[in-house]
Amino acid sequence: MEIAIELARTPTTEIVALLAELDAELSGPYAADQRHALSIEQLFAPNVRFFVARLDGAAVACGGIGFYAGYAELKRMYSKPAVRGRGVAKAILRRLEAEARDAGAPLLRIETGVYQDEALRFYEGAGFRRCDPFGPYAEMPQRAIETSIFYEKPI
Repeated sequence: MEIAIELARTPTTEIVALLAELDAELSGPYAADQRHALSIEQLFAPNVRFFVARLDGAAVACGGIGFYAGYAELKRMYSKPAVRGRGVAKAILRRLEAEARDAGAPLLRIETGVYQDEALRFYEGAGFRRCDPFGPYAEMPQRAIETSIFYEKPI
C-alpha cells in the first residue's frame, strides 16, 4: 500500500467527485446554513493549498489548508469510507501540518460537525483540543454553528 499526497493546482474531476461525496455525507445531518465548506473556487484561492491523497494511484482522500491572520485552518478533509483506518487521513494531516509550520502559522484550527464521530475521534487523537468559535464562525448566528465543534492545535 503506497500513499502519495499531491498538491492540486486545479479542481480535477477526481477532486470534484471526492468533494461531491463529502457534500452528500454532510447534507443528511446538517441544514444548509450549518455547512460552512469552502466552494471549489475558494479551495484554489491564493491563501489555500489543497491536496489529494492517492492509494496505489487512485484518488481516495483530500484536504486543504487555508492561511489566515494568526492561524491556519483545515478545509474539506475527506477520506472515502473504504480507506478509513488505513492511514490516509493521517498522511494528509501530516502534510497539512507541515505546510502550516513551513508557513509560520502558530496554530492549526478546524470546524467540524457534532455528527462526525469518526472525525471527532481522529482530530482528538491527533492532539486537537476543543476551542471557541474563531474567525468568521465567531460572527455567525448561533443557529449556523449549533452543530459545529471547533478544534485547535499549536504547531
